[in-house]
Amino acid sequence: MLARVGDQMERMGRATAAGMAEFGLGAVLLAQCIYWVAVGHRRAQPVRLDAAFARCMEVGILAIPIVTLMALTIGIMLAIQGIYSLRVFGAEEQVVLGVGMSVVREFGPLITGILVAGRTGSSLAARIGTMRISQEIDALSVMGINPVRFIVAPALIAMMIMVPTLTFWSSIVMLAGSGWYISVDLGMSWAAYIERLTEIIKFGDVLHGLGKSLLFGVLITLVGVINGTLVSGGAEGVGKMTTRSVVISICAIIVTDMVFAFIATRS
Repeated sequence: MLARVGDQMERMGRATAAGMAEFGLGAVLLAQCIYWVAVGHRRAQPVRLDAAFARCMEVGILAIPIVTLMALTIGIMLAIQGIYSLRVFGAEEQVVLGVGMSVVREFGPLITGILVAGRTGSSLAARIGTMRISQEIDALSVMGINPVRFIVAPALIAMMIMVPTLTFWSSIVMLAGSGWYISVDLGMSWAAYIERLTEIIKFGDVLHGLGKSLLFGVLITLVGVINGTLVSGGAEGVGKMTTRSVVISICAIIVTDMVFAFIATRS
């Protein structure tokens, strides 16, 4: 019995140590990215802007169709559920308040972050994991090219630009989808709907959602890179760490969103 308890404690200790090591690795990667962006041009090793633009295309432009489709569907769903719930109290007109605040502050950043984590975070982890197995990262170091500057920094820049941009777009699409259903179900005109939204949604609410999405982009990048660098065991290892990257990214996004919501409602 004591031996079994000891084994469990040992496994917990090893898991905790591994988690802290990954957290430390993420902090180091973030610091190195900031360093290379700030002083890379002074050391004649600037961050590659063409690579950052290419990642922007991958993260943002190519993701617009799926983000638009999901945002439109979720916006309509929020309106349906909101009207159904408020009809019990005879307050269907107040659905605009719930939809406006929940989309801009919560659902826009959250859904966009989850979609980007599943679509781009997994791709980043798989790419870096494949490079690690084929020893391309070691080859970059041998050639005097810093892998963080060459691979991670462009991806981080792209995420920090495109995730908030996609969040803003998805919020607009969600509100449009909700407005369409509200106008059909309740007969509310578009002019009245938009006027009501402008009364409800403040500039601080928009900044709240965009700030969260910026942090989500950083988390997705760091989690993808960390899991990619930890790949071992060939193609099977790439698959496992890619899946792990998606799971951890989504968990980190949801936990971070909860913390933001708790702090914002207490201020």
